[in-house]
This record gives sequence, structure tokens and C-alpha cells, in this order.
Amino acid sequence: MISQIDKNGIEFSQVERLLDGWLTGLKAPGSVLLVPPDITRKHSRAGEITSYLYKKLSRNGCKVKLLIALGSHLPMDKLECAQMFDGVPASDILHHDWRKNIERLGSVPADFIREVSGGLCDFSVDVEVNKEIFNGYGTIVSVGQVVPHEVVGMANGNKNIFVGCGGEAMINSSHFLGAVCGMERLMGRADTPVRKVFNYAEDQYLKNPGVTYILNVLKDGKICGLFIGESRAPFEEAAELSRGLNLTMLDRPLKKAVVYLNPGEYKSTWLGNKAVYRTRMAIADGGELLILAPGVERFGEDGEIDRLIRKYGYVGNTRVLELAKARDDLKNNLAAAAHLIHGSSDGRFSITYAVDKLTRAEIEGVGFRYARYADVIKKYSPNSVGDDGNRLGNGNRPGYGERFGSLKEGYNAIDGEEIFYIPNPAVGLWAERSKFK
Repeated sequence: MISQIDKNGIEFSQVERLLDGWLTGLKAPGSVLLVPPDITRKHSRAGEITSYLYKKLSRNGCKVKLLIALGSHLPMDKLECAQMFDGVPASDILHHDWRKNIERLGSVPADFIREVSGGLCDFSVDVEVNKEIFNGYGTIVSVGQVVPHEVVGMANGNKNIFVGCGGEAMINSSHFLGAVCGMERLMGRADTPVRKVFNYAEDQYLKNPGVTYILNVLKDGKICGLFIGESRAPFEEAAELSRGLNLTMLDRPLKKAVVYLNPGEYKSTWLGNKAVYRTRMAIADGGELLILAPGVERFGEDGEIDRLIRKYGYVGNTRVLELAKARDDLKNNLAAAAHLIHGSSDGRFSITYAVDKLTRAEIEGVGFRYARYADVIKKYSPNSVGDDGNRLGNGNRPGYGERFGSLKEGYNAIDGEEIFYIPNPAVGLWAERSKFK
């Protein structure tokens, strides 16, 4: 395995040298499939790594394709692809479709699921991945960031294959397994019931072709660790580093958290509810979560899931489990059921979405409180990365109030009120120390 750790940050020129060292060891693969994340993980810098690999491999005469690990997300448009994968022609970019072009490899048996879930789940899991992975490539390379995650505990590794490039049954059952086992038991941990399922699937069904993992860990936008290898060692070492860098432990619960969702990344509550997932262990009972969501324009990334969210709403764990047993449309879309569980505070704290592109009726119809973004940021004005990727400074921004840029990451005092501000919930996990065992 190739690895480097520097908590002060690794210059990208050194990242390139590490990648070159790995490339030197490749035995004339002939063809390479790169599997990076989508635009919703643009901050991961996986796009830069993928672009570099594409250019180096192409110059050496390799046939190189990108299969974007969309999971259940919307396909990227041409502009997003150009922004994420600089210099990669559109003809070499493939988009995963979780409902089509899927190959079933086998299953994870029900007795294994019962064991890892402590008896909470009693079903087998179909192992399904995109057919392109078995299209004769000499090397498969999965690229991505390891960071706390609400479904599997720590993102990436073989999750990038089995969810990012997984089929409907695999995505549904793994998400539901994680939801039933409980996010608080999973987030920030490398060894979880869902990870055990992915490990089983990899051991049984993904040895030929095998997968090389190129994983990074970031802090404040800097790459602090890079790990390259074919075994589970790259993920395990990256997860250990991420636990040290991406978990913010608080000595007391938060009465009010304010979370900003960059409109370039967050256009649905399916994604935007990371603001809920990643703060739920930090917010006090009776506390408030205010989500600044100027780009959120829908609920699901998928049309059917959007319909289900609108139909059932974020009604809490107990009610969603009842509905998933009784209603066929939810029973057949367990990823949607899992998301509805994840997105509710179960009445423990309030959740307000401040939006521009959804109505009060739509927001309140799924169980959230509603606020107008343009009104809210007159008081809570985010200092965050804008649509164009540039840092938004202090001063006026037309239509967004006169104090734009006043919040800083962490604790703030606003008109005598203490709030805790998070500029991007995807980069970490926040928890009261006593709640994270």
C-alpha cells in the first residue's frame, strides 16, 4: 500500500508524485475504469485526482473511461462534468443508473444480515453492480474521500462500488439496514453492520476484477492523507485518520445550529438532510436546527422517491417502520423509507428549512418548519463558498441582505443569541461528547 499523512496538508504536487509511484507499478493494464463520486462530492477533491489519472493514463496509451458513482443521485450535466473532471472528454464519461444496466452477482444471506443487525433485520441482500465494471477492464480504480457517513458509518471504500454503482435492491436494503440499526450507532465508525455487508459482498463477488482504492482524507479543504491499495487497509487507515480530523466533539449540546447548504451541491433534501444527520448527536433536546438552503428545489433526487417523500413526509422512526410494512410503494423503496427515518429528529429538536425554491406548503407538507431564505439571512448571513467556488466575503450581495458573510464557523453570538454555524455538513460529524461512545 502507498500512503502519506500530513495533518497540516499535503501539496497536490506531492499527491501527483504518489499517484505517479502507483502508476509506475501498473503492469500495462491496457484499459482502466475510474470510478469517482459525483458533483455532490466536489469538495472531496476526488475530481482533481481522477482528472490527473485520466490524463496520465491516456498519454500512456491506455483506454480510460469514467463511471460516475451516482448511487441514486441525478446524472451530472455537461457543465458539471467539465467543472468536476477538467480535461476529460464527455465521450469518456459514463453515468451510473441504479435502475438499469445492473448485473446481479449473488446475495448476502439472511442469516448473515440477522447476525450483523442483532436480529433487527431478516432479509437477504441482492449484490448488484453496474455491468460496466465487468466490461473487460484491466484495472478498476475507485476514487473518493473517507468521511463520517449516515448509512455506512464512514464513507467510501467498497461503498463506492456497492452503493455508488449499486442496483436498486442493494441500495434499498443497505440503506434500510443502516436506518433500522440506528445512525447514532453507525456514524463515525468503520466497523458497522452495513460495512460488514459490503465486505461480505466484496469478498464473495468482487475478486475478479479486483478494485484498487485511492482514498483521501480532508480537513479545511486540504488533503491530509492519501491511501492507495487493493485490500481493505487503505480504507481502514483512512477511516482512522478521518475520525481524528473530521469529528468535532462538543462538551455541551447545542441549543441552536445553523447549517449552510451550498446551492451548487445541494438541490434536494435527499442531499440537504446531511445537515440533520451530521448534527443530530450535537443538538440539545428541545433545540433548533436552521438549514440555509437557497438551492434546494425538490425532495428526492429520483422522481419516484421525491413522490414518496411528499406523500409520507419525515414522520419519525416508529411511524416510518409501520408504513414500510403496510404500504407497498414504500416497502418496495426501502431507501426512501430509510431516508425518511434519517431526516426526522423524532420530535427531539425542530428542523427549519430556509428556502427560495420550495413553498411553505411543500416544506410543511413533509414535516419541516418553513422560512424564506432571503428573510433569514438578514440575521444569519453565511460566510461560505458560493456557486462559483469563490469565497464569499463580507459586504452586500444583491437580494441576500446587507450583512452577508457575518457568520464564522463554530460558535457565534447573534443579537444576544448563541448559535453554532456549520458551512458544509458533508465535511464532518458534530456530536456531544457524551453521546459518542
